[in-house]
Amino acid sequence: MSENDHREDPAAEAAQGSSTSNAFTAVKLLAAAALFYSAGLTFAETYQHMTARSTLNSAHDIEAFTATSSNNNAYSYINWDVHGRRLSSEAKISKENPPSYMKDLFEDLTARTKLMEETPPAEVKYWFEYTGPLQKYFYRYSRSRKKADSFEGRDDSGVVSARFIETAGGGDEYSTFFGKESSDIPTDEMASYKRLLDNCLAMGSETRPDRKKGSVWSELYNDDADRCRILFTLNTVGAGRLTTMLWETRPPTPHSVEPRPWISEQETAATHLERNLQEIDAMCASGLIAARVQVLVCEPIPGVWTDWMDSMLPNCGGKADPMKVKEGSSAKVEERASPVQVVVTANAKTAEVCHDLKSGFMEQRMQELTVSPPYLTDENVDLKTFNPADKNTHPDLVSSDDHDLYVALKWSTLITIRSVNAFLQASADLAIAATSTKSELSKEEQEDGVTVVLSSDASSPFLIPAFVRVSYVSEENNKVAKWRMHGDFFHPAAWEICKDSFDMSWIPGSLSGSGGVTDACHGEKECGQWWVYFAEEQMPTTPEIYANEVTAPLVQGGSNYIYMLTERQRQEVVKVKVCLHAAGDDKTKKELCGDFPQGVIPLGDMESFLMNFTPNTALGKKHSSNRFPGYSRAEERELDRAKVKERKQLKDQEDIEKALFDYTIYPAALFHKDATIKAARARDFAITGAKRDPEAIGPQKVKSGYYDVTITKPRQSQWAWCQAISRKGLCTLYADYFRSFVDDRCLESCGMRKNWSKVERVSDEL
Repeated sequence: MSENDHREDPAAEAAQGSSTSNAFTAVKLLAAAALFYSAGLTFAETYQHMTARSTLNSAHDIEAFTATSSNNNAYSYINWDVHGRRLSSEAKISKENPPSYMKDLFEDLTARTKLMEETPPAEVKYWFEYTGPLQKYFYRYSRSRKKADSFEGRDDSGVVSARFIETAGGGDEYSTFFGKESSDIPTDEMASYKRLLDNCLAMGSETRPDRKKGSVWSELYNDDADRCRILFTLNTVGAGRLTTMLWETRPPTPHSVEPRPWISEQETAATHLERNLQEIDAMCASGLIAARVQVLVCEPIPGVWTDWMDSMLPNCGGKADPMKVKEGSSAKVEERASPVQVVVTANAKTAEVCHDLKSGFMEQRMQELTVSPPYLTDENVDLKTFNPADKNTHPDLVSSDDHDLYVALKWSTLITIRSVNAFLQASADLAIAATSTKSELSKEEQEDGVTVVLSSDASSPFLIPAFVRVSYVSEENNKVAKWRMHGDFFHPAAWEICKDSFDMSWIPGSLSGSGGVTDACHGEKECGQWWVYFAEEQMPTTPEIYANEVTAPLVQGGSNYIYMLTERQRQEVVKVKVCLHAAGDDKTKKELCGDFPQGVIPLGDMESFLMNFTPNTALGKKHSSNRFPGYSRAEERELDRAKVKERKQLKDQEDIEKALFDYTIYPAALFHKDATIKAARARDFAITGAKRDPEAIGPQKVKSGYYDVTITKPRQSQWAWCQAISRKGLCTLYADYFRSFVDDRCLESCGMRKNWSKVERVSDEL
């Protein structure tokens, strides 16, 4: 883009005008309406999904391109062998000699067992298996009574929320684990603590940053150690304080220590933006992650907000607290790099459309910045020579740099190091499954309907871990929503999916060890993992459902409001997008391009992929007509409703009928239960086959050891302990122990046991 082009752009002029009064902002505030693409995309192109034809769209070009791109490189990885050693204590790991970081976990099992053994049977309560502390949620302040109203209870869901987990870090176990100083880590356990970094480097970019003294890297992180480079692209459309746009208010004072007045979850987006920045800063504080934050706005924002966001990321290179900085060690603000970049994504003509939450404008811009396909700046992409690793967007954009992981999210979605760690581990698991020696299904596996074998061939499913948003019940919601939650204000629920939105799959070999993408199965026949496989697209409520119809999520079954891509996955998505762009409107050519990725979630770490919608106002809202979860089985649902009316089961209970059939409130615990039961039943049907008793009810050969019970008393302490481990994401955090197979007690809860538990009446036939 020429200098004249930049001057003529009204959005660029507005950005420059707002930044002249603040030297700090001038360094970081970009007029991306001018910088975004030298090709000058218009909103019409965005709205029409970039359907303009390329000049290189002949059938010969596309066939040649697909022939040279026949491998699914999303499952490829790099063996850097940096920290690539397996735990040297692997041979010593046992139930009696677990890693030191699991000490508290085994003490918890002892306490659970003692509670069950010492309590008289008549006094044993069902909630004994939920041993977490009582939590309070303050939801309203009464000025007249000068007292805050609150609810009290236990959130045993395992979901990380801003409501019940006050400090950043992904929960107590994760913040303790990743907050440990390197000097305090035993040498033989170092691989466990570096697993996140190893997975990131293996799935990330081959180009490593310049980390020499005096480089931007050394300015930001004050060391020369390699890190996982993550780009956080933050969609801020709709952020406000009540009815006022957020940027028209004032941010909190940077590094202030005075007490703040109580603020409700629904009052302002500032508290949610602040929590996300705190979580990102905690990632940088771990020493494993180098974070850059790209904040997307429709119009230029005041410099005080840029300053405040920068000050929230001191461990990522932002402005440090003056009270904690050594004298003379801090460079002047305008002389240093910043981890925050504000990007204005619209110009004067498209600003109004950008603010429209139904337009899909910002969702499209977020995808373009994250993926950076070459046709954004060059309409005539040479399909034979282009490199998906190269980015041609404006070099001033942080997204044009090399990154290992891309995280795109809306301001209302909570991001944590736990979700980043879970995504990288799940991606590594899929990568190792694709490179395992087993490539063909046995006759039994072909007939069971759930086993999926991955490979590097183009015909293999292209799977990427996806996320689901969950919300708590708000005090502002109606009674229908509260009834659906059975009065439980402490359990988060999804509203964009239901039990009909997914199926279950067993992927052999989908367990990666430490030291990057390594084989943890070592040729074991029944080694692998159960995965939630999205069968439907997620269905948000208005206005987001309309935005999704304009700009579809990158991952089928995934979300536009929180998704991640490793560099390897990004390159594969670029290849598909370039091919589709070159094909234009020709359906025959498009069929040669392959499919977009399919969303999956590992069953044993499900709650790490359930992301808190922090305003917590989503439940109790009706979906738009014909746009609701379970749409693939809409006729069956109507038949069920008709039967209920015919039998008069809900006579004179219209509110309950509406709650059951008109609202979608899908609690996290129910999601986990339904997924587990689906997987266990699928395996039970596969094992029984033609011998299955058609008259029998329930499982015949195998069952879920945790869920297939009559709940009159709490389950045994071990089952409750293992389920708590799974819900808290510890199957992944402590993967070196659970994947060593020296302790099989929690394999089922961690989603790693193919044949589940035997039904007691069944002899040893498995």
